[in-house]
Amino acid sequence: MHGTQLDVRAYQTAERLLRHHRKELVFGDRVTPRWLENGARFWYSVSTSKGKRFVLVDVKAGTRQEAFDHERLARALAEASGQSVDAAALPFPSIQPDAEAVEFDAFGEHWRCRLADYTCERTEARTPGNPLEVVSPDGRYAVYRAGHDLRARTLDGTRDWALTSDGTEDRDYAANPDYLMYSTLLGKIGLPHLPPAVAWSPDGKRLLTHLTDQRGVRRTHLLRAAPADGGEPALLSPRYAVAGDEHIPRAEFVVIDVEAGTVTRAQGEPVDMSTMSPIFQKWAWWAADGSAAYYLSRSRDARTLTLHRLDAASGEVSVVLTESGRTRVEPAQQQLQPPAVRVLAGGKEVLWYSQRDGQGHLYLHAAHSGELIVPVTSGTWSVQEILHLDETERVVYFTVAGLVKEDPYRRTVCVANLDGSGFVRLTDDGLDHVVTLAPNAEYFVDSASTTGTAPVTTVRDWAGKVLVELEQADISLLRETGWQAPERFKVRSADGTTDIHGLLYLPHGFDPAGRYPVVDTPYGLPTAPRVSPSFDPGHYGYDAEALAALGFVVIAVDGKGSPGRDKAFHDASYGNLGDACGLADHVAALRELGATRPWMDLDRVGVTGMSSGGYAAVRALLKYPDVFKVGVAESGMHDFRYLEPVLGEAYQGPFDAATYAQLSNAEHADRLQGRLLLVHGGLDDRVPPQVTLRLAERLIAHGKDFDLLLVPDADHIYFGYEHYVTQRRWDFLVRNLLGAEPPADFRLPPVPVDMEALAELFA
Repeated sequence: MHGTQLDVRAYQTAERLLRHHRKELVFGDRVTPRWLENGARFWYSVSTSKGKRFVLVDVKAGTRQEAFDHERLARALAEASGQSVDAAALPFPSIQPDAEAVEFDAFGEHWRCRLADYTCERTEARTPGNPLEVVSPDGRYAVYRAGHDLRARTLDGTRDWALTSDGTEDRDYAANPDYLMYSTLLGKIGLPHLPPAVAWSPDGKRLLTHLTDQRGVRRTHLLRAAPADGGEPALLSPRYAVAGDEHIPRAEFVVIDVEAGTVTRAQGEPVDMSTMSPIFQKWAWWAADGSAAYYLSRSRDARTLTLHRLDAASGEVSVVLTESGRTRVEPAQQQLQPPAVRVLAGGKEVLWYSQRDGQGHLYLHAAHSGELIVPVTSGTWSVQEILHLDETERVVYFTVAGLVKEDPYRRTVCVANLDGSGFVRLTDDGLDHVVTLAPNAEYFVDSASTTGTAPVTTVRDWAGKVLVELEQADISLLRETGWQAPERFKVRSADGTTDIHGLLYLPHGFDPAGRYPVVDTPYGLPTAPRVSPSFDPGHYGYDAEALAALGFVVIAVDGKGSPGRDKAFHDASYGNLGDACGLADHVAALRELGATRPWMDLDRVGVTGMSSGGYAAVRALLKYPDVFKVGVAESGMHDFRYLEPVLGEAYQGPFDAATYAQLSNAEHADRLQGRLLLVHGGLDDRVPPQVTLRLAERLIAHGKDFDLLLVPDADHIYFGYEHYVTQRRWDFLVRNLLGAEPPADFRLPPVPVDMEALAELFA
């Protein structure tokens, strides 16, 4: 026994603060528009104190109203179906509204409810969308994968035909690499693979896609040790290239004329894509007139970025623009952000994102010659995302980080003329703005918040004027749990010269006279910031809030090496992945914060993280054993020698055996002093379990005491096992850091599958 048993109410509160329970505590914080008439109107569903409501918005009229009378519809549906219907929890996730009625699926049938008299009738369902198909913009065709080839069909059911016939296992059409295409997570939600990686031409007659060349790519091996059907163990062997491999997946672009049945192959070099199709990544797109397609490619060492033009008729490929640098050259600040690159003036000009001046700005170039016409933006701030480019008015709208003094990560909506003049902040309230663009690009939905300010969601025009007020979040029930907004802090980095930012969460029932153990929650890759600037705390943020409910002080830090600020700050991670985005800065932050907060017990500091955060958690224990005493590492990326190539080669540099060995936690296993729990899924095809098992083997070789939890049938994110892994993490930290015993009879229930979220993911 480690001490007295922790009050079960702490675990119960922590459970309520997990992500899937947030809609029970916060109302009106999320608006996901479902567009009608190309954006002229939209509907959304929202949680309120009265339950779930459906709202219809007419932007031109400036109106927001409930899409129907929820109580009357509930009564009508109950009468027509013979089922019990609760108006606060209507049995359907989506609607198809029109002026006279609303349609929906409920109780295994399709219904139409007339709004004049609220009569609900069974009716023939509209053909549901198939998540494995991609529909043309004119709604005439759908394209899908059949084996290793592509087929098309008319949506009226009159024709179904082959588009290709020469696909093979190693060169198949419209496939992502195995890393994504056939993931174990997809199988768990009932999908055999991802939909085809295709982009329809604006007129809906041609497809941009690629042959996916995986010839010679090495395979990894996973054992399905506990099949759900109780059968024999099964071996899974997806292709999985690692750093330094000669053969990695490559994309050979093709243009397919759907009606004529012709295939035009690009007359250019294939594009590397170790994890994701360039079409999925939005690194390939059609010109507005459909005469050509454009795509980005990056050299294996990530130091050269090139924009290509692919002639749709001939297949001829030409270089439009290229940029090289001493370190990685990127088309946006974060790995998964859409490229901030646009081709305009009928292919004569390029709006190009670059960090050449040490920030992240937009530059207008002449196409093909590459000559710089004018810097469009400049200043000690960085463009985050292009929202809308109006070629007629010659203006571009975008979000910027770095204009809010107290938080350099908050995003501001801005506009500038393409000649470099006319820069204006359209939102100048100091809040963080998350923007959703309407399909017709005439307005945007704006969610404004901070980590401590609940979201206000509005519709705005391109002058920044509010057209419709949508929601103001209600967080009163969240506060009743004991939740407090985290403190945003600024401290000095380990070098003593750079400001770094983070969040500090106080334990529930905080008493400044007390002493509390501290848990750090790092993210160890330079691909995305750890700390969200908005009210939505992100994946790690929900975990941090739950840990605070258990009695811990929790911190989150964006150390040097993480993205979202200037290039020098980000480049601190280049050739330095072993620092896991500023672990030295985490130590500096702990010491500076603790110097003025005596209730932070720096003799009891723990660290926990998942994936790259798992790598960082173990790295912290090994590198700073005098600071970090307890760690939990889930799905940890402990050895970049055995992970997919982009992570190492783009962010550490070209593969070198000696250098990459120093990045490996396994090579430093002899340094472990603290208490460590390693967790991994047996079917993790993102970070294969052998990466953690290699570390475990070296810890055993050095006689180190540690705990290992292998979840046999779990994937990288523990889908279906989240509750079990979460409680094991809590129990380990409570026992070894808080010095208490977890409540004996408490068990986290399984996390319910969010079908709406899954449907949105594959929409």
